[in-house]
Amino acid sequence: MSESIAKIKEEYKKTSEFGILEYNDELEESIISSAEKRINKINKEISRVQDMMQFENMYAAEFHHICGVDEVGRGPLAGPIVTAAVILPEGMIIPYVNDSKQINEAKREELYGIITKNAVSYSIGIKSEKEIDDIGIAKADSLAMKEAVLGLDVKSDLVLVDAFKIPELDIKQVPIIKGDTKSVSIAAASIVAKVTRDRMMVEYSKKYPEYGFDSNKGYGSAMHIEALKTVGPCDIHRRSFIGNFVEV
Repeated sequence: MSESIAKIKEEYKKTSEFGILEYNDELEESIISSAEKRINKINKEISRVQDMMQFENMYAAEFHHICGVDEVGRGPLAGPIVTAAVILPEGMIIPYVNDSKQINEAKREELYGIITKNAVSYSIGIKSEKEIDDIGIAKADSLAMKEAVLGLDVKSDLVLVDAFKIPELDIKQVPIIKGDTKSVSIAAASIVAKVTRDRMMVEYSKKYPEYGFDSNKGYGSAMHIEALKTVGPCDIHRRSFIGNFVEV
């Protein structure tokens, strides 16, 4: 049917009593068709998320508190690296959960609220730009992940982690390549970490408006790099990352 539901409703209002039955049939068909499409879409999405629960389901009988952990902010020129650890209720399906990079900002914010409200426990780990400069991004990342896992109110007995194991963490770990697209727990952690860091960078943009942190989140956009060259670095720039653009 080519007409939208809104248009049909408008025509329905103008229709004489003799024509109402015809519009009733047309409107009913349109609503049913639209509802079927939405139902099919959400069922497809639920199936996709169920596929992302393969690791959680695999270990559910042996482990009761399975935690996903992920990080955001390895590559930016400014700001901290942020990690999150999330334990979801066993069997919980959250439609549209995915790698945070695959979700738009509005949907990430919505999912962040759902995840943090329903999680058995979640925790954040943060290492500042100064710590990154002092110990390197890899070490800062590992420490922030460990901080997030150990900060959980409910102790995890299994950690699903994206790509590599967290050093010196005395909890069983399962590293999963591209884990933020294969594990619902890791994907949830990536969303919590992303939203947390993005909010931090928006706040930093109020203090340092020249760099556009509210839009680039500290990554090397053209505007950001131009500001670095003309204004110079601010307090939250990673000195070990910006040497190609300014003297440090």
